[in-house]
Amino acid sequence: MAEVKVKQESTDVVDIENRIKELCQQFPHGITDQVIQNDMPHVDAQQRAMAINRLLSVGQLDLLRSNAGLLYRLKDTQTASKMKGSDNQEKLVYQIIEDAGNKGIWSRDIRYKSNLPLTEINKILKNLESKKLIKAVKSVAASKKKVYMLYNVQPDRSVTGGAWYSDQDFESEFVEVLNQQCFKFLQSKAEAARDSKQSPMVQRNSSFATSHEVWKYICELGISKVELSMEDIETILNTLIYDGKVEMTIIVAKEGTVGSVDGHMKLYRGVNPIIQPTGLVKTPCGLCPVFDDCHEGGEISPSNCVYMAEWLDF
Repeated sequence: MAEVKVKQESTDVVDIENRIKELCQQFPHGITDQVIQNDMPHVDAQQRAMAINRLLSVGQLDLLRSNAGLLYRLKDTQTASKMKGSDNQEKLVYQIIEDAGNKGIWSRDIRYKSNLPLTEINKILKNLESKKLIKAVKSVAASKKKVYMLYNVQPDRSVTGGAWYSDQDFESEFVEVLNQQCFKFLQSKAEAARDSKQSPMVQRNSSFATSHEVWKYICELGISKVELSMEDIETILNTLIYDGKVEMTIIVAKEGTVGSVDGHMKLYRGVNPIIQPTGLVKTPCGLCPVFDDCHEGGEISPSNCVYMAEWLDF
């Protein structure tokens, strides 16, 4: 009687597939073929391609394009279940929106990249929104412009305007309150240094505060309904510098010091001018951070400078 042989899948291929999935878990943003090759140098190109193609065919991997070439990324099981039954056009639009990241993409750009009719794109976008796979976010750059991004992605500050915007409106009163409180903190720091009766150099050094200290003070006040970052506070401190109320210095800091970036730390202190500045020094040009870029005929020029107009009116 002839012996019946049962064909079994090679355990080597299964091991390769499992290892590829482990690598994708270690690098959530995706891995290149070179990463797989470096991790498994003993596996030849044919076995590697067979394992990758199988994972792609069963829907466990996503194939993406990047500047580094092709990327393999572990497919989100929740997203995969929601995308089950979707046609190729819907998957294409979803992929384009996913590639846009946290800055989102306009429907016109989706149309350009997908070569699909606008009516079809609008239908697909509504369907993806109903499945809570994507969301539409209004951009502060254009009040009537909506960009699309994945549902669970936090929009970039360039889209939402960050802490200074609420429903696309600039919160000027909120910014003014932060200006006052930051300056008040630095003033109290300087007054405490003067009251210490120490040497002038020690008084000056102790009057400085880090941006982390200012940030902590503002957070403890509880005047903000949104979570402020140190970058937000440094933006406020920069406006105080431009107003001539604060000065900044940068020192070398030990690695790991709170508030330090790349071994450097910014220090701020409130200043009071000894005498009132002359009219020429008080011109906006004297404190303008884009002075070097200002020239007639450019995007920034004296003829369209609102600060110069306000100064002349005053």
